[in-house]
Amino acid sequence: MRAVRTIQETVERVDVSEPASISTGIATRYALAVFDLSRDAGDLEKLEADVSALDEALKVSPELRDVLVSPVVTRADQGRALAAIAEKMALGSVLTNTLQLMASKRRLFVVPNMIAVLKDMISEEKGEVTAKVRTATSLTEAQSKDLAASLTKATGRDVKLDVTVDDALIGGLVVRVGSQMIDTSIRAKLDALQNTMKEVR
Repeated sequence: MRAVRTIQETVERVDVSEPASISTGIATRYALAVFDLSRDAGDLEKLEADVSALDEALKVSPELRDVLVSPVVTRADQGRALAAIAEKMALGSVLTNTLQLMASKRRLFVVPNMIAVLKDMISEEKGEVTAKVRTATSLTEAQSKDLAASLTKATGRDVKLDVTVDDALIGGLVVRVGSQMIDTSIRAKLDALQNTMKEVR
């Protein structure tokens, strides 16, 4: 229970109705609380596994995403759903308690942002940098290794890939490392061509 109270104390300053434009700020506060508690307990390795598992679940389950954002799902139902999911996924107590607190505060809509912030924090703690990759099709294990190796060589730091498949790209991939973006997608080329044609007109 102390973990719940500590998380609540950390984020209670934003326990008001904030506009969606600062949802990242809310997510960051929760992420900081989770990260600090897990690091203090020596559980960052478990947290990393939990965050990856929860992120993957959100990617493949529209039902789970609906639970997080649906205004017709009550706080109590959200809490019960998240408790069942946490138990099934064997999530650690810190993350489980945080999700419960977020459900009670109607803050579950920032969970995807919180996951992204936590991934960055964990990578930084490990001396890694996370490359956010959007691809038109899934990368093979060999392609992932080659891409990570190339980015590691380019940045001089260990690079961890966070890959999302995006059919809208048509082909190629988009890689963002920090503030740098590399876009090799066919969609980008088509957009550039379309802009050029507009200028000609």
